[in-house]
Amino acid sequence: MDPELIGDCVHCGFCLPTCPTYVLWGEEMDSPRGRIHLMGQHVEGTPLTPEMAGHFDACLGCMACVTACPSGVRYDRLIEQTRAEVERVHRRPLQDRVLRALVFRLFPYPRRLRAMRLPLRLTAGVRRRLAPRLGRISPALAAMAELAPPVPARVRLPHRVRPIGPRRATVGMLTGCVQGAFFPQVNAATARVLAMEGCEVVIPPAQGCCGALSLHSGRQEQAGRLADRTMAAFERAGVDTVVVNAAGCGSTMKEYGDLLGPERAGAVRVVDLSEYLAELGPVARRHPLPLTVAYHDACHLAHAQGIRAQPRALLSAVPGLRLVEIAESSICCGSAGTYNLLQPEAARDLGDRKAERVLATGADLLVSANPGCTLQITSAVRRRGMDPIPVAHVAQVLDASLRGLDRAW
Repeated sequence: MDPELIGDCVHCGFCLPTCPTYVLWGEEMDSPRGRIHLMGQHVEGTPLTPEMAGHFDACLGCMACVTACPSGVRYDRLIEQTRAEVERVHRRPLQDRVLRALVFRLFPYPRRLRAMRLPLRLTAGVRRRLAPRLGRISPALAAMAELAPPVPARVRLPHRVRPIGPRRATVGMLTGCVQGAFFPQVNAATARVLAMEGCEVVIPPAQGCCGALSLHSGRQEQAGRLADRTMAAFERAGVDTVVVNAAGCGSTMKEYGDLLGPERAGAVRVVDLSEYLAELGPVARRHPLPLTVAYHDACHLAHAQGIRAQPRALLSAVPGLRLVEIAESSICCGSAGTYNLLQPEAARDLGDRKAERVLATGADLLVSANPGCTLQITSAVRRRGMDPIPVAHVAQVLDASLRGLDRAW
């Protein structure tokens, strides 16, 4: 934990109303200001107690406080450093250790996630029925049962997608772990949209996990190994720009300088899909989509990367599409990487809160830029006993418009 970064906080309180856990509980030690106070105590010699670790674990890492802070406090760096310290010195209860071992031996490995597809498909009905009973045994297991999505047909992407029309650029594309295993249609739409806008898309087959889930949970050694492998895959592919369609992955890859060193990380530019398309400018014709769309700000897109206007501009440019805003758009939905598995009760409360705000818009479609958010909000709407509102990625909406389809999700 960096004492200078800790000292930047003047404890003004601007972060309080933006912090999801403070909004839920009103507890000072579960606010960014309170957690920074605990960090300072530990740096000054106070042992890291289980109670202290619990307050750090309860943080979603949503970075809303970074956006709100007038003093420019780098809470994002502080919470990553603190979580690494917690993992180093804190001995968790056995049940917690087993759960974390399961999560981090499964989710950062695309092949292992893909191997789960058949069991999930075969047990879909059973999982839904057992979820309430599992909640009495283990909230984490119940969360896993609720969150697991219907398994789509596997989509095989080519290693290279040729541009439609004159080539304007060549880019790499990250396929991701959860995105690749459970939302392959988003990756397919991303590649098609880039191609229709004149990009040659290179999709390295051995890219693996970017390391985001591990880094955000304090597992820096694992994150470094995964980041190195991902970077090597794109270096071998010979691309200098990588387009990412998952908010958490993009925010982590943009900070690879901290994991791999600035020289290595600087060899490849990382951009979010919406960010890149806005920079590139449109050439393909948009066909009308008569829809009312609510856009959900994924935290690691809006707060960590500062990307808010670009996806809204892309959606608003689709003829016939009406964009509506969601109340409390800056408050996290509770997904936050692995948070909804490791802190299921708080995540459930935040998911229910977000679902209520989404449904209040009366939109035909919810658009999200992160697979975890899609899973979280869909699960929360389902808990209300309602048909889930369709959820699509920005890429899928653009894909439908560019191809003249009624829908592509």
